[in-house]
Amino acid sequence: MARTRLTARTRLTAARTGRAAPRTRFAALAAAVALTALTGCGAADMTRQASPYADAKGSRTVTLSVQSWVGAQANVAVAQYLLEHELGYRVDTVQIDEVPAWDALSQGRVDALLEDWGHPEQEKRYVDDKATIKPGGELGVTGHIGWFVPTYFAEQQPDVTDWKNLNKYAKDFRTAESGSKGQLMDGSPSYVTNDKALVKNLGLDYQVVFAGSEAAQITQIKQFAKEKKPFLSYWYKPQWLFEKVPMTEVKLPAHEEGCDADAEKVACAYPHTPLRKFLNARFADGGGDAAAFLKKFRWTTEMQNDVSLMIAEEKLAPQEAAARWVKANEATWRAWLPS
Repeated sequence: MARTRLTARTRLTAARTGRAAPRTRFAALAAAVALTALTGCGAADMTRQASPYADAKGSRTVTLSVQSWVGAQANVAVAQYLLEHELGYRVDTVQIDEVPAWDALSQGRVDALLEDWGHPEQEKRYVDDKATIKPGGELGVTGHIGWFVPTYFAEQQPDVTDWKNLNKYAKDFRTAESGSKGQLMDGSPSYVTNDKALVKNLGLDYQVVFAGSEAAQITQIKQFAKEKKPFLSYWYKPQWLFEKVPMTEVKLPAHEEGCDADAEKVACAYPHTPLRKFLNARFADGGGDAAAFLKKFRWTTEMQNDVSLMIAEEKLAPQEAAARWVKANEATWRAWLPS
């Protein structure tokens, strides 16, 4: 969880004021897992966090950037486990929001970013113009942000899945926070999404209400589902929560290239974005087996969700979840190791 400007999940953290992305395309369990189990550091002023092992010439150390959503944490957990146990590297992780992560990657404060939802402005600056960052290949997962209703409500009211009918159901989605309008639930106020523009430009009788974080949004969705209440939420795939709360996407006007270029005039759906990896340029060229491994690292949405569920629902530590996945999927990860 947000894309030609700042795309889907990009908006999931840079300033999705609406990752896209996503994510952010953001507080209970998930936040605690994200901030303590993985990094042990707080989220404040993340642009200043750095690892003493990043860009360490001649040493077998790697520093990975960790985004706040659980899917991104799953990527890092498995990569870290294999780098340490199969390739003999020391791995450090640093939690950094999406846009600051590009700055840190360019400066060599982190070596790799494993799940990018599309940041064309940063890519042009650091990959094309400055050449301080290099593409690391596709992750194998396609990201998508959209508006979702619980499947139990969509089955009762099938036409709710067409945006043209949303005003008909605005009263069903009202909450104390949205007042007389229907509630469209978003994640963190720091995310950049298109939702406010979409509500305005599509003439919808809705109020965008921010839950505060991904974790808070998950908590609210679970509560609605427990009570079988209708809700309309900004959400994104891949995301493990779909396994626990089945949701159906609302069809927005079709996305076309450039339809979201002007943030104030957006009136189209979010795109589907192949998620990609990026490496610090020096690390990409001189990072040895670690860089070669990260370039080969590629798995499926289902694999990512398997690890995400272990972290978020089974409450396993990320490295414990990674160990379990690695043990069961040797045929997959062996292909990622340098020959």
